[in-house]
Amino acid sequence: MQEKIYQLSLELLNNRDYFQELIQNKKVNYYWSDDWSRDFYIKQAKLGFISTTYEIPEKLLLLPELQFEYALLDFTNLHIDSKVKKLIKEDNYKLTFDTSFEKVLEKIDKYHKYNWLKGPYIDLMKQLHKAKDPNFQLHSVELLSKENRNIIAGEIGYVIGATYTSLSGFSLKEKRYNNCGKLQLVYLAQELKKREFSFWNLGHPHMEYKKRLGVKVYSRELFLQRWEEAINRKQKDLYE
Repeated sequence: MQEKIYQLSLELLNNRDYFQELIQNKKVNYYWSDDWSRDFYIKQAKLGFISTTYEIPEKLLLLPELQFEYALLDFTNLHIDSKVKKLIKEDNYKLTFDTSFEKVLEKIDKYHKYNWLKGPYIDLMKQLHKAKDPNFQLHSVELLSKENRNIIAGEIGYVIGATYTSLSGFSLKEKRYNNCGKLQLVYLAQELKKREFSFWNLGHPHMEYKKRLGVKVYSRELFLQRWEEAINRKQKDLYE
């Protein structure tokens, strides 16, 4: 991580000249804020930041990152491996949106040894999900067993314009559910394509599963060019 992390505020983010300076800074990607308001979160997300958290002794801070590189999936590049194709053929699972938002949050917490999605971040996610803002939609995605309706895999992420951005997810670790995490990703990609999204933003590009899914890596500048155009375009709603 960089030596110094600078504070962000809503006022600074609303300053277009200041934001251009952030884009041009090739040495800094992380920033911090103690502003847990919906307005601040939505603004930083619309500018292309993806936020996690950082814990200090006194409190939990929001850690917006203007990444150096982004993993984007254009749906024509989606790769489906043979094991996932077999699961699709067997047709034992279905994808839903927003049927179990709080359960997905709970399962994400159990799945990750260190879960940055906690405390005031959880509270903010619940507020954003409940608000159903047409300009910023926070969703849960669930892969359900058709047999018993159990949640096998899932994630939360947000929609801005014609873009979808993943935040965090999980998949059950039992052997009988091998490759169900991949299946959830494939089903989600297919659904986003059907609803005419421009692309899927998967954040950091270094994870192997993203490469296998078919993402391409974009520099900050090239990402923001595509991002700014796509967030101002309409798509078919994910709400059921």
